[in-house]
Amino acid sequence: MRFGLFGTGPWAHQAHAPALAAHPDVELVGVWGRDPAKAAALAAEHGAQPYAEIDALIADVDAIAVALPPDVQADIALRAARAGKHLLLDKPIAFTTEAAAGIVAAAAEREVAGVVFFTRRFMPQIQQFIDEVREAGGWLEARIDHLGSIFQPGNPFGASAWRKESGGLWDVGPHAVALILPVLGRVEQVTALAGDRDMTHVLLRHTGGAVSTLTLSVDAPAALEREDAAFFGESGVATVPAVPWLPVEAFGRAVDALLTASNGGPAPALDLTFGAEVVAILAAAGESISTGRTVTL
Repeated sequence: MRFGLFGTGPWAHQAHAPALAAHPDVELVGVWGRDPAKAAALAAEHGAQPYAEIDALIADVDAIAVALPPDVQADIALRAARAGKHLLLDKPIAFTTEAAAGIVAAAAEREVAGVVFFTRRFMPQIQQFIDEVREAGGWLEARIDHLGSIFQPGNPFGASAWRKESGGLWDVGPHAVALILPVLGRVEQVTALAGDRDMTHVLLRHTGGAVSTLTLSVDAPAALEREDAAFFGESGVATVPAVPWLPVEAFGRAVDALLTASNGGPAPALDLTFGAEVVAILAAAGESISTGRTVTL
């Protein structure tokens, strides 16, 4: 499959470009970025060509991978889907439910495959855990704490304008929601509050009656940094296992999922519809923060 890569930031360097270049069933054709010099450098590093125009790169490939801010990604994804290209998008796929729905609709109309890169969900240990807790059943609640800081010295994401503006809700929130949904099911009500230092608390009521609690921040003091996740219910406590940080391997599995789906295989669990569902939940949390009300989906 011929891929075009959109984006030249840290995530493109850490995951997308090396994974695409190393995949045996992929040809990394070209790279587009908002900074042409960075696009040229990243393309040269991985044996691809830099592109000056978005639509020119879309026209030359079978699929696109995107490592750009969600609002920029959404526009490119929509253009690519309308051109009949497969989509490997980063989370969240957009900032609004309308933009996410537009991508899903365009992909369905052109019958193209789509996968959303929720990093840890592509680690086998996490998928095995999800399978086991789903089989056990009887879960009444989930709690996820994802507190860290992108502003520590040396963190490559500290200069990310969209992360500074949107905070942990939109940066680490998608990962939290992606862990909960396959176990507790769809969300019907969302309540959220935001405090100092990007400390965001989200309460989700699922259709089966379970409740999940998310505590999120990308600006937490060092003493508060933690990443914990667990389910609680009739089966006891199930703690989500820690997994090694291997973004290139995870992205390679996302590519595998896209290849399978594009060749007529089953729709991936982390498809565009799932990505749009996550966006709807996060958008509802943002609405709840701004209005002080519970939002019904």
